Amino acid sequence: MTYKSLNHFIQKLENENEIIRVKEFVSPELEITEITDRISKSLHGGKAILFENTGTDFPVLINALGSEKRMCMALNVNKMDDIGKVMEKMFIDLSSPKANIFEKLKVLPMLSEISSWMPKIISGKGKCQDIIHYDPDLGILPVLKCWPEDGGPFITLPMVITKDPITGIRNVGMYRMQIFDKKLTGMHWHKHKVGARHFEEYKKLNKKIPIAVALGGDPAYTYAATAPVPDNVDEFLLAGFLRKQKVELVKCITQEIEVPADADIIIEGYVDPTEEFIWEGPFGDHTGFYSLADWYPKFHVTCITHRKNAVYPATIVGVPPMEDAWIGKATERIFLTPIRLAILPEIIDYDLPFEGVAHNIAIVKINKTFAGQAFKVMNAMWGAGQMMFNKIMIVVDQDIDIHNYKQVIQQVFKNVNSENDIHFISGPLDVLDHSASKFTYGSKMGIDATTKFIEEQSDISEQNNSPVKPTMLENYFKLIPEFKRWNILSNLGIAIIAVKKESKQQLETIIQNLSEQKDFNSFKFFLFVDELVDVNDLNMITWIGSGNIDPKRDSKIFNSGKDKFSKIFIDATKKSLQRDNFKREWPNIVISDEDTIRAIDEKWEGLGFGDFIKSPSLKYRKLNTNKGAIAKD
Repeated sequence: MTYKSLNHFIQKLENENEIIRVKEFVSPELEITEITDRISKSLHGGKAILFENTGTDFPVLINALGSEKRMCMALNVNKMDDIGKVMEKMFIDLSSPKANIFEKLKVLPMLSEISSWMPKIISGKGKCQDIIHYDPDLGILPVLKCWPEDGGPFITLPMVITKDPITGIRNVGMYRMQIFDKKLTGMHWHKHKVGARHFEEYKKLNKKIPIAVALGGDPAYTYAATAPVPDNVDEFLLAGFLRKQKVELVKCITQEIEVPADADIIIEGYVDPTEEFIWEGPFGDHTGFYSLADWYPKFHVTCITHRKNAVYPATIVGVPPMEDAWIGKATERIFLTPIRLAILPEIIDYDLPFEGVAHNIAIVKINKTFAGQAFKVMNAMWGAGQMMFNKIMIVVDQDIDIHNYKQVIQQVFKNVNSENDIHFISGPLDVLDHSASKFTYGSKMGIDATTKFIEEQSDISEQNNSPVKPTMLENYFKLIPEFKRWNILSNLGIAIIAVKKESKQQLETIIQNLSEQKDFNSFKFFLFVDELVDVNDLNMITWIGSGNIDPKRDSKIFNSGKDKFSKIFIDATKKSLQRDNFKREWPNIVISDEDTIRAIDEKWEGLGFGDFIKSPSLKYRKLNTNKGAIAKD
């Protein structure tokens, strides 16, 4: 089944009781975000929401892909793993040796099917061009201002279509777009993205970049725009594979570029590489922190077209989990097969926890057959496409359920000698990573939690497995005035400590003293967080801990001597110039403001969502010590 429009998908969601229609007016400025944040953090991602009264002619569809079930509905599968199984069968059938002409002929129908997924340009106008605005005004669209410190309203679910000026190969990327006036937005493509590469190619040619931005249509289009397909592979080919039907494209009205004929809304325009950039942002981002303002290209709108009865699609991002977490989970499942077949056949499975916001944490399960294989896998994964942004990678044995995080932690405790089994390298980081000392460049941590072959075994026997009584460690912690709260997980050898950090040197002195306490030799891992972080909320700890560290800079490993555990101490507090000589600006956590929370509290009963859900922002408010996108000392 393919979807002919967002309304078609909405109809399917209604049939499955997966959507709530909100008829009361809800403002696109902050209010839609606050409601969606409450719903998307509900059990299993809550439901999709259609805001029918937005103050414009367009309803807003949001959280449409915000659960496993809705992602499967969008891509017409029962399980996300089904797509990988199809890929694997195709690869085997096409690449296996053919003994005779008859076996070769058997693959022809498959080749014909693959060719049927190729995007096709058709003549005439598409449904996306039912209505044409030759004098465009972005104000007709219910574009969201998502969070209080955002630089303005942002288009958050755009499919940005560009072409390589030399090869003509199309790229479809998803880059947020801040609106500045009725015909001007920013174009937030990061330096590592294909859109930015196209920009550089046009700049060399001194030509404007024709661009089209598609919104809506078959949700497979939207997913494909987010997918980490190889450079020079058309995302609409992936969409054709997913929907088992080619994407039909029509030419734009004012630009030399093509768009899906059945999209809901099209914004046509161009970027002039010779123009000065515009100051864009801040923006409450999927890391849960604000991405801070920076200079990005200007996108000039030349035309807006749309279907009759078009729907405006949007998403919000912020503290996980939200809708983007489920989109990322689809990518995890779909791209497991290509990684295994093309790069690392020893990989059995991998998992990207929601709290790791796609690039901070990866857990990889392998079929281990030789010494050093875990580190071989780490280095290969860090060199594979978007995995180059991963910051912490844990590799485990084939008998571990990597989707059971407690089991993974137990494996780490059992098999990891920090001194020998934790590996640091430097490399590229995501533009949104706020913790590295240098922009987009920092360290990565590889943790080999596999069972060790004899060649890998440490000289340190680490046989002191008698657990420390929590009271013993707690009594010691009470003697340290900087320690405010703690969570001692003695069965896992982990201590999580909320600390009032006055300086980096102060914490290093505390760590040195703690490392010398022989009574705590059965503890391997000590994690320090800021004093107001809830040390008992392990989801928060995972998110904060992975987001706030540059692994090599913020980790200290101590060897306690023969027959003792080595220890690793990790500083996951926020960094500042005053305390840490950290010279970049540190962002605040993304939360709603008090007025918006109060307004939604008051109108909740009439919105149709059932039982009251309190604002998730209340949980994180105390972690920001000031207002604004930038954290202050």
